[in-house]
Amino acid sequence: MRVRIEVATAATELAWANVLAPGRSLAYDLLAREAPDLGRQFHAEGAGPYGMVPLGHGAPVFPQARRRRGAYALGGRGWVELGSPLFEVTAALAQGIKRRELLDWGGAALRILSVEPVGPPSYASGRGRFRTLTPVVMKGTGREESGQRTTRQAWLLPTDTEFPVFFQRNLRRKAETLGLDPEVSLTEISWIGAKRSFAVGQGAKPGAPVEVELTGPPETLQAIWSWGLGQANAAGFGWVAA
Repeated sequence: MRVRIEVATAATELAWANVLAPGRSLAYDLLAREAPDLGRQFHAEGAGPYGMVPLGHGAPVFPQARRRRGAYALGGRGWVELGSPLFEVTAALAQGIKRRELLDWGGAALRILSVEPVGPPSYASGRGRFRTLTPVVMKGTGREESGQRTTRQAWLLPTDTEFPVFFQRNLRRKAETLGLDPEVSLTEISWIGAKRSFAVGQGAKPGAPVEVELTGPPETLQAIWSWGLGQANAAGFGWVAA
């Protein structure tokens, strides 16, 4: 489940550093006010056996904004989405947003017009195609063939040979975190977008948007749609197009 926030703004652009970064703070602030126990748990230790955080969001989207080279364009009416595979989390996010009139997204004032829940596709066939709006980030081992670790910042791109293995492992860990059937598989990477890095927290994470085909139990695919692909979903990476 996700929460779509319809917004309008008079701002015309957003600094690239603020395209994703405000979303995590917004989500945690909403949880702190509406579901403080969940917020504290996610922030301190995450959920399940891997300490993952079942929370995601996208970047603000303004389809009619005038595009300019080197700037992230805003303007007119658009939307922001937050989501989670856990109903109690999306309910808290929606409730918190309904108490507000404005969002401060990296200095851009977004006036809230409406808040609507958006459910996932059924994936009744056990197969689904997922295309992300934001880059997917994945970390590899950072080890050489000898087994020696050479870096802890071994970011993988979808074109790297290690990527599918780590990507699928992440999908199954998400299912296990939620107590769902983990037999989900990556069957195809059908599109890879341009590489881009976004600064979040204390450093930049590089990745690329992708379109992938997954097979698995419908409930697991629905949860992944609500959560996002790859790692750092709470920071806005791997957000799936509705």
